[in-house]
Amino acid sequence: MDAMNLSSLFPITDTTWIFFLVLCIILFAPILFTKMRLPHIIGMIFAGLLIGPHGLNILAHDSSFELFGDVGLFYIMFLASLEINMQEMKMAKGGALLLGLTAFIFPLAIGIAANIIVLDYGLAASVLLASMYASHTLIAYPIVARYGLSRLRCVNFAVGGTIVTDTLTLFVLAVIGGMYKGEAGGWFLPLLLVKMVLLTLVIMFVFPRVARYFFRKYNDGIIQYIFVMAMLFLGAGLMELVGMEGILGAFVTGLALNRLIPRSSPLMKHIEFVGNAIFIPYFLIGVGMIINLKVLFGNGNALMVAGVMIAIALFGKWLASLVTQKVYGMSGDERRLMFGLSNAQAAATLAAVLVGYNIILEDGSRLLNDDVLNGTIVLILVTCVVSSIITENSSRKIAVSGEVVEKPVETADKTLISLANPGMVDRLMNLAFMLRKENSKVPLSAVNVVLDEDENQMARGAKILDQASDIAASVNVQLLTKLRLTTNISHGIIHEMKENAYSELIVGFHEKSSPNDFFLGTVLPELLTGLYCQIIMARLTMPINTIRCIHITFPAKTEFEAGFFHWVEQTERLAVGLGCRIMYHGHIDTMNLIRKHIKDTKSRIRAEFYETDGGNDLKRISELVKPDHLLIVVSARRGSISFRPSLDHIFTQIQRNYTGRSILLIYPNGYSIDSDMTEMPPTM
Repeated sequence: MDAMNLSSLFPITDTTWIFFLVLCIILFAPILFTKMRLPHIIGMIFAGLLIGPHGLNILAHDSSFELFGDVGLFYIMFLASLEINMQEMKMAKGGALLLGLTAFIFPLAIGIAANIIVLDYGLAASVLLASMYASHTLIAYPIVARYGLSRLRCVNFAVGGTIVTDTLTLFVLAVIGGMYKGEAGGWFLPLLLVKMVLLTLVIMFVFPRVARYFFRKYNDGIIQYIFVMAMLFLGAGLMELVGMEGILGAFVTGLALNRLIPRSSPLMKHIEFVGNAIFIPYFLIGVGMIINLKVLFGNGNALMVAGVMIAIALFGKWLASLVTQKVYGMSGDERRLMFGLSNAQAAATLAAVLVGYNIILEDGSRLLNDDVLNGTIVLILVTCVVSSIITENSSRKIAVSGEVVEKPVETADKTLISLANPGMVDRLMNLAFMLRKENSKVPLSAVNVVLDEDENQMARGAKILDQASDIAASVNVQLLTKLRLTTNISHGIIHEMKENAYSELIVGFHEKSSPNDFFLGTVLPELLTGLYCQIIMARLTMPINTIRCIHITFPAKTEFEAGFFHWVEQTERLAVGLGCRIMYHGHIDTMNLIRKHIKDTKSRIRAEFYETDGGNDLKRISELVKPDHLLIVVSARRGSISFRPSLDHIFTQIQRNYTGRSILLIYPNGYSIDSDMTEMPPTM
């Protein structure tokens, strides 16, 4: 076949081969660029450049790339706001605000001046281009997490500052984009701002309430995912309807749903999987296809634009980090770590340049031309590489210097989940996910105990374990399952715990089969006398991600129990994962120790403390526990240090005062004759 006939085959128009080539790029580009130690985002863009009209012309930038590109752009902004840790943002407070404002104002001010004076751009183009310098993406955050530095204040400042800079950048972008969508009269800008603020308030107020109702009513993962996607595009569409850019609506929708989609939940894994597998790569490849390197290297103006963009972006972020360091008295390594985390340009930068590139002026030119588009790719490449290198070096120095706040824990918690009710499997599994340590490599275990020779129960138990395995696989957590035959349910669970040295047991509340049935059934009392490990008995009347507040009540002297710090840390993880308040009700001595623990570990929870005499407080706080709250009752075994007779009335009071409420009943680790006493009680 001659060259003429070969060239006639391209660009490929058959949808089957188009999708095949795109999937090959999505598959192999990350593998190649990981070996080169470059961000995946650059690999996708370069692959699009290679196969696009300005490269080998293998594929045309057709309507499919435009459609998936819009979806991917919204998806990027939605994921960015979902992944923001709102607790860290609140803990950082003034530092995050200072770094965020300075990291936005310095690059913006310097950039506007340079764009007008050096690059000779108009005011609107200069403002939009300068706003691109101000945003940043935390692509280097995994490096910090790997070194155990995620709780350093400089890291919290950088994480919180991301919300400030990206929100302000999107605001500028939405205003400028909105100005070119309507008639820019005298009242246009004020009305545009009013409409944007009102719509933002509607999204932040209405969307979470609708989502909370929906998640409580429907547990199916696919239905929940489709619902979230519908909310995403509803928010984007409404923002476009009032004259703003849809990406701002996508970002605000993510912030509104942030608390309802915990990072450890199967729903979050589904959202990340679909976005990272299809929509976002498609968008990045489409960006690469519209890049023309001939423009970049064909004239000196394009290179000058790229140089100005890189210089201002790096200098502005460095200056912001310096100011924050001086105000808060930080070390040089902390300043460099803030600078490393806050100078990478990616998601919001791409969004801004594409919006400006797609705005056509009256004379037929673009608001942001090809020089800016190509310079943006160079900017992303340089800042991502610089960010990764500086963050790596600074993290290593801080770790070696002994300034690490988050020290690794050597103890491994082995949790067994006893599953019996098919309707509670997903809720118990989600509870276990949120209680376990983040990035733990220890697998979870699930058991279904059935009586010997009951074939119907064996088939039912196997189905329950398969359901649990599917849920664990959806969040990439290893789950070991076992169907255990026994002549006594409680003995089967006890033997399973002891034979495999599990340190914790999670079970559901007993389902009463008759009015005279004992509230706890016959299993839990036998478990309490046969096991000294922590036992969590759960009754979840709604999906755990819809919980808005946590109440914890505990007896006096519970700090002297072996498992005190274990349940304190677990409930802190739960509050952080849910992004909600945690209200402690207990004796002052115990609460002082919890306060000290929160301060020493720099925990990110919002804690409130209410002093009691350390007795049974369930009746007193019953009016405070609302239907969408979670009550955690820390009790004690008979004969333990913190046990008192009033704890025997817990079960009656739960039945009487907490109908329809979600409850965790925790019996902490206790000391036994064969205990290794690895966790000693604190000295007061």
